[in-house]
Amino acid sequence: MSFISGKNRTAIPASEKGVANGVATLDSGGDVPAAQLGNVITLGTPTATTSGTSHDYTGIPSGTKKISIMIDGVSTSGTSVPIIQLGDSGGIETSGYKGAASALYTGTATANHSSGFAFRDAWAAANIVHGLLILTLMDTTNNTWVINGNIGYSNSAFNMVLAGSKSLTSELTQIRLTTVGGTDTFDAGSFNIQYE
Repeated sequence: MSFISGKNRTAIPASEKGVANGVATLDSGGDVPAAQLGNVITLGTPTATTSGTSHDYTGIPSGTKKISIMIDGVSTSGTSVPIIQLGDSGGIETSGYKGAASALYTGTATANHSSGFAFRDAWAAANIVHGLLILTLMDTTNNTWVINGNIGYSNSAFNMVLAGSKSLTSELTQIRLTTVGGTDTFDAGSFNIQYE
């Protein structure tokens, strides 16, 4: 797959996109028209999660149907569970998240999602996590997205799985990484997204 960013959207091989003549034709603005996008993946710029109480990716374009969220060594200063929140042109939505997260170790501990897609049931400042979460558009009529993913801990020998869904008021345009309550500070790692 080609990774496409900004105006660097030229000459996508047909084998990777299925474009009839082997290349994508740019429109007058220098972009690949939506009809030709096919499986083009846009990779964001990694965001350091070494400070602040939340980190946002905004400007996700209309027509996006799949978003990968990558977590690398993320940690916080407190015990508030990290969450992923979705937003549209009206802002970040803080309710209506369904599903659950389960931490897998000697036993299991599970918590339902509420104000965002939670990483797990409980949290400690010593936790350092890595993983991949996949958001997929399920229904364009009510802007319903489903999520699934796995996060592994490098400070402990266990893993977390999550799955859920969230309907938005309008088309998704932004994603936020924060914590329940939004007051604990991030102190390590980075996260990024890619979308198609």
